[in-house]
Parts: sequence; C-alpha cells; structure tokens
Amino acid sequence: MGNTHILVTGGCGFIGSNFIRHMLSQYPYRITNFDKLTYAGNLENLRDIEKDRRYTFIKGDIADKVAIENVFEKEIDSVINFAAESHVDRSIMDPDAFIKTNIGGTFNLLEMARKRNVKRFIQISTDEVYGSLGKEGEFREDTPLAPNSPYSASKASADILAMVYYKTYKTPVIITRCSNNYGPYQFPEKLIPLIITNALVDMELPVYGDGMNIRDWIHVLDHCEAIDAVFHKGEIGNVYNIGGENERTNIEIVKLILRILGKPETLIKFVKDRLGHDRRYAIDSTKIKKKLGYKTKKGFKKGMEETVGWYIENKFWWERIKSGEYLEYYSKMYKDR
Repeated sequence: MGNTHILVTGGCGFIGSNFIRHMLSQYPYRITNFDKLTYAGNLENLRDIEKDRRYTFIKGDIADKVAIENVFEKEIDSVINFAAESHVDRSIMDPDAFIKTNIGGTFNLLEMARKRNVKRFIQISTDEVYGSLGKEGEFREDTPLAPNSPYSASKASADILAMVYYKTYKTPVIITRCSNNYGPYQFPEKLIPLIITNALVDMELPVYGDGMNIRDWIHVLDHCEAIDAVFHKGEIGNVYNIGGENERTNIEIVKLILRILGKPETLIKFVKDRLGHDRRYAIDSTKIKKKLGYKTKKGFKKGMEETVGWYIENKFWWERIKSGEYLEYYSKMYKDR
C-alpha cells in the first residue's frame, strides 16, 4: 500500500489531526486533509507536519458537492471521514448545520467514493448513536440505534446511509463507533479540556445536573491505533466498536483534574442539565480485540496526567482558541483558497 493516497476529512479537528500525525509517522502514504476550518478546526494542530511532502491541506466543506468532486480528481483511493459537527449542545441550538454536514456531507463523499471505486471508506461514528444505557450492559455492534439528540441522530443517519451504500453498491464501507476521547488538541468546549483550562485560571467549572452521567473514556492515540487497525485489517461491511474500558462519572473526571492541578473543589458549579442528556454509555470492544488484535495502551490515570500536562505546556494554543483570535487569523489567510 506504499502508493496509497488517503483523503482525510475533518483532519484539522481533534481526532483527525492526531490520526494524520499518527499515520504519517507509521507509513509512507500520501494524505490529503480536507477541512472546512470551522470553529473546531485548527491548522495549528498540524503545524509540525505541514511541510511534509506527503501531506496536503485543502480548505473545503464536505457539504459542497463540487468541492468534493474536485478533491477526488487527485486520485484518491481511500477515504476516512472524520468531518462532522459534533457538539451535542450546539446540535440542540442549531440542528440544521448537523443535518447538512453529517448527513448531506457524508452522502457527497459516499457518492464520489462509489463513482471512483475507492478501496476503503472508513466512516468515523460515535457510541452516542446507540442512545442511553441503564446501570448494566454495554453497547455491542448489533445494539439497535436509538439516538437522543440532533447530533447523534445525524450520525446514526450517516451510518445507515453508509451501510446502504455497501449493501446496494458494494462501496467498501467500514464503520467505527468510539467512546469519549481525551488527549492533546481537543477543542476546549468538551468536558476534559474545558475543566482543565478553566481550572488553570480559577474559573468556575460547570457540571451538568448531578454530575453522575457516565462515559467510557479512551485516549485519542489509542483511538488512532484502532482506526489504523480497521483501515488495514477491518472487514468490509462491518462495524467496529472502540472503547477504553474506563467508565467514569463526569464528577469523578472533574475531581480527578482538580487533584492533579492541586485546585479546590469549590470551583465546581452544578448547572441545569442538558436536554435529553444520556445517562450512561459503555462500549463492548470484544470484536475489534478478537478479530483485529487491537488493545489499548494508555492507562487512564497516566493518560489524564499527560493530558493535563499538555494543556499546561501549551497554554498559548488554548488561550488563542478561547479568545477567538486564531479564527480571525485563519479565516483571512484561507479566504481565497
């Protein structure tokens, strides 16, 4: 696969940028990163590899059919689709953008992948498509989809569409559904970077409801390893769940961060719960472990300590994001591309 040319959509985001860096460090592949550079897409996430000859960045929107057609002129043979509107709160306030990007954009990619006979199409999804769990049980790949927010509904719709393309057109689709990620370069509207960056400047730490909502956490680099395994060894037409086997309540996460930073719990402020807030997610990763030989490497405590350390050492990165300065800078830089 030395001549492999991968189109990575949404590669300037948190998971996408970590994945591009991982792949370039492991393989001689060419990668074209196609990203709209919305508020969560940041070119600084890939500043260290932007001069790599194997790497190309193109600013564009997957919901723009013409732009997608132009990208595929570059002899793309594989697609990994990270591009998505992904924040639940924003989906509740503005569901329109989620439908256009997550469903319409995925459709555009699938259509071009079908027409150009790509070798692999990896649809990056989420465990949120399964809905909410009770105190017992875990999501399996055959768990019925039961989304509870406009975000998760749009991702579930994209998953169904992707699988339809496999069944109808034999498009080589594989879907991955991962639990909550944490690690470097995560946009500070998400729980862990929000709590870290607020605590560092002694701001209030907002926690929804009673803070007892449970999520399964995985380090982003472990997630990247899993996608790597799926890309190279995954079976076409299959779904693979990716979990970290680290179930924690939100309040546990917040208190752990405060302990690592040596900050007081008086910073915590419980706020009105999110509409339709799923109580618990938990992933059964048996399939990817047995079929592809995948296993996580990052222990949760060590991974969290490293993540907190990264935000301490890279204060310039998140301060610019929180101020909105980088958005103005890059919108001017790339407005004509």
